[in-house]
Amino acid sequence: MIHALGDTWTITRRDLTHWVARPGLLAVGLLFPVMVVLMFGTLFGGAIATPGGDYIEFLLPGMLAMTMLFGLESTMTSVATDKNRGVTDRFRSLPMSGAAVVLGRCLADLLNSVLGLAVMVVTGLALGWRWHEGLGRALTAFALLLLLRFALLWVGIYLGLAAKGPESVTAVQILVWPVLFLSNAFVDTSTMPGWLAAVADWNPLAATAAASRELFGNPGWAGGGSWVTDHAMVMAVLWPVLLTAVFLPLSVRRFRALGE
Repeated sequence: MIHALGDTWTITRRDLTHWVARPGLLAVGLLFPVMVVLMFGTLFGGAIATPGGDYIEFLLPGMLAMTMLFGLESTMTSVATDKNRGVTDRFRSLPMSGAAVVLGRCLADLLNSVLGLAVMVVTGLALGWRWHEGLGRALTAFALLLLLRFALLWVGIYLGLAAKGPESVTAVQILVWPVLFLSNAFVDTSTMPGWLAAVADWNPLAATAAASRELFGNPGWAGGGSWVTDHAMVMAVLWPVLLTAVFLPLSVRRFRALGE
C-alpha cells in the first residue's frame, strides 16, 4: 500500500509538472468558465427569467457545477494522449503499481478542480454573488461539487482509455454542451416544457447545482416540485456514487486490458 501511494504521488507530480510547463493551457482551462459566467451573467442575464430576481445568485452555483463537467474533456484528452503515444504502456512495463497510473491522473485533475473552483468563487464574489447560509453549509456545497468532479473523473478516464483516436475525443467535447444546457445550470427547469423539464431534472449536473443553491441560500433550488428536485441533496450524493461505482471498475478493467 505504501509503495502504491508513492507511485500514485509520482504520477500526480508528473501531471502537475506538465501544467507548470504549459501555463497557457492551464490558464485557458481556468478562464474559459469565467468567460461563460461573464457572458451569461452580464450579457444575457437581463433577458432570463430568474426565481428570486437575481440572476447572478441563480447562475453561479450552476456555473460551479458546469466547471466540474468541463473537466471531463481535459481528463479524457490527457488519458487518451498518453495511451496513444505509448506512455501508458511504458508505465505498465515498470515495476510500479498499475493503479497508480489512473489514480495519479485522478488526483492531479482533482487538485486542478479545486483551483478552478477557487477562480470561479472569486469571479462570483466580484460580480455580487454571495452565500447566505454560513460557512459550514458553503463548504458542504463545495464538497458536493468536488464529489461530482471525482465521479466525472472516472468517466473521463474510462473514455480516454476506450478512445480509438482523436475523433472520439472530439465527439465527447461536442456532447458535453447538450448535457450542460439540458440542466438547470442556466435556467430554472420550471420554465421548460414538462417532458423536457423532467429530463433536465434527472441530469446529475442539475442535482448538484440545485443542492448547491440550497446550501448557499441562493434562489432557484426548489425547481418544479418533482421528486428529484425535492430531494436534490440526496440525488447530489447518489448520482456521483453511482457513476463512480460504474466507471471506476470499468476504468480498472480497461486499463488492465490494454495491449491484449
